[in-house]
Amino acid sequence: MVLASGAGTRVGAHLNKVYLPLAGRRIASWSLSAFAAVPGIGVLVLVTRPQDAELVEEVLADQEVPVEVVHGGGTRQESELNALRHLGNRIADGSVDAVLLHDGARPLVTPKLITEVLRVAREHGGAMPGLAADDVFAGDGKTLGPRPRGRVVRAQTPQGFRAAPLLAAYEQAAREGFEGTDTASVMERFSDLPVHWVPGEERNFKVTYPHDLVVAGQVLG
Repeated sequence: MVLASGAGTRVGAHLNKVYLPLAGRRIASWSLSAFAAVPGIGVLVLVTRPQDAELVEEVLADQEVPVEVVHGGGTRQESELNALRHLGNRIADGSVDAVLLHDGARPLVTPKLITEVLRVAREHGGAMPGLAADDVFAGDGKTLGPRPRGRVVRAQTPQGFRAAPLLAAYEQAAREGFEGTDTASVMERFSDLPVHWVPGEERNFKVTYPHDLVVAGQVLG
């Protein structure tokens, strides 16, 4: 599941940032192609906004495998739930056993990382890639204190989970009006599945600001 239904205004563009051009393709196209290259991925879902229909068609035309399109909701979590409900019958019959949720603004994710997240999610129930945040320190807004105790991790996507517990957790979150910070936070609250850390990749950064787009282009170039 590649999420492309946000606005992404911080990058300074007039359109949804996941459709900005990057090395001859749209950003979202790179994300989809990485997933399409993984043999264990059976269904590709692109979560979009209705107003981006023309850009979505351009991205779909760039793919070598079929991509199913689902319209997102008012929040990221609603968008994810819409996509999970779209897969509901296949989750129920077991043909979709695990779901990976990926931010479409991370175009440099590699098939290797996707494969590992999928493997760990299937084996343990949940998987999340991340990098040690050695540059994170505590502070009160005026002074800088020591780094928080314990290991601090910068989370990445895709985050992967067994499909049936994931859908159940999202449905319960919707009933209770709970809005999590990400997929893992919803699972932590409404599921007892363990979430295992997977080593992330430095290149798997999120395109948030204009200079990120320049860096991504240099990596792909």
